[in-house]
Amino acid sequence: MWQLFKRLVNTALYPLGYQINKTYHGSIYQDEAARRVIDLVHPTYTCTGVDRIYALIEAVGYVATNKLDGDFVECGVWRGGSTMAMAEAALETGILPKIWLFDTFEGMTAPTEEDRDVYGTAMMGLQNILRQGWMKVTESEVEQNLCLTSYPHEKFRLVRGPVEETIPDQAPEKIALLRLDTDWYQSTKHELEHLYPRVVEGGVVIIDDYGDFEGAKRATDEFFEALGTRPYLVPVAGHRVFIKHELK
Repeated sequence: MWQLFKRLVNTALYPLGYQINKTYHGSIYQDEAARRVIDLVHPTYTCTGVDRIYALIEAVGYVATNKLDGDFVECGVWRGGSTMAMAEAALETGILPKIWLFDTFEGMTAPTEEDRDVYGTAMMGLQNILRQGWMKVTESEVEQNLCLTSYPHEKFRLVRGPVEETIPDQAPEKIALLRLDTDWYQSTKHELEHLYPRVVEGGVVIIDDYGDFEGAKRATDEFFEALGTRPYLVPVAGHRVFIKHELK
């Protein structure tokens, strides 16, 4: 519920020039390059917490170090902050993968009965209270935000529409880093079913909402149960990060 509350408050505060922020600590404070990236994107362009952004930056470094051949994909981008972090981190490591951004660019899709927060609050009821186009950020706004990075703009691929309509047809064949942040059960399940098979061996997968929304958690758990194997999902400030390895 905290992540949802934070998004609501930050959306309301943004026009006034204020945002909820989190202070640095530990290894993040000591990592000057990571701090530069985080300061660029947080909290203005992403509601993702500092710890999660740092994990994303580290994931990009892992991909670069291991020379994984594949594109970066993010589903659910809001203002594009996490993509901006990926792009700047990639530049720091000397790689230039294509980065795909899948979003409706018209606000969040409607939740279903499966969608509750970790405390059991039904998201359907909350969505009915909120105005149409909640969390809406247009494609042109995201493109403008991406221009704040030094990443080659031709490397970005923005794909508009619900993921159920754009994936898999408009998705890349090989993915080195996959970040899922569409909150709800149906979209998360669809993304995993169609994109996980395209993640290369050793690729990184991040489920941002696993610890925040029951629907995203259930979709992930059901997917791997049907697959017959389950990776070790490393908890990082509520979300889950794992590396794809095919068990022999």
